[in-house]
Amino acid sequence: MKNEKLWIKIKNFNLDDESSDFPFSKRLARDNNWEIKFALKSILEYKKFIYLCCVSNKQITPSDAVDQVWHLHLTYTKSYWKTFCNETLGKEIHHNPTKGGTNEREKFSDCYDSTFEIYKSEFKETPPNSIWLNNKKRFKEVNFKRINIDSFWLIKKPSKQFLFAFKLLTILLIIPLLFIRAKDSLTDSSSIIIVLVVVIILITLKSKNNNNNNGCSYDDFHDDGCDSGCSGCSGCGD
Repeated sequence: MKNEKLWIKIKNFNLDDESSDFPFSKRLARDNNWEIKFALKSILEYKKFIYLCCVSNKQITPSDAVDQVWHLHLTYTKSYWKTFCNETLGKEIHHNPTKGGTNEREKFSDCYDSTFEIYKSEFKETPPNSIWLNNKKRFKEVNFKRINIDSFWLIKKPSKQFLFAFKLLTILLIIPLLFIRAKDSLTDSSSIIIVLVVVIILITLKSKNNNNNNGCSYDDFHDDGCDSGCSGCSGCGD
């Protein structure tokens, strides 16, 4: 480890105000619908990430869970800028969201891979996969929205396997019905056209569903870089 004394200072930094009835860790868990155990684990990984920011000469990128901790800590301005950065780290660590575009997407993807290597080098272990998703999932499964759960119900989407099975079953049920109808009132060519139309519609729906699940668009970033899941595509610097 390049700077063990610094790591100890960061590790011992307490984000929770002991006099608060609703401390940082509980707010983090509530805002992200996490178990408190996962929130505390994410806080530890956030501290490791900040340490890497301090000792690395490369731009690095946090996991989404770590970035959510970072976002929240930034709102505790006195704690973050004065107590943490100035007094504990001795330097300012800035949140740098992407500017959008293919080049930025590739850059942050490469930075994320580099972060894994630096992490393993410094801590002599692999980042926990429950918090540090692999590169593909990190930049794909981040299509988050802020909603008021008092006004909306949250229902989990069915799995891709279920959707595929449902569409396949739909095709298997519809095609025989179309052929029966075609036999009674339509020509063979008409029935084939109908079947093709149905297949094309189902394929289109599948394609649309895949596109909607591709996560955040780097070209549609919020200007402040802190309002959406996309802002997790971040780096840090002096």
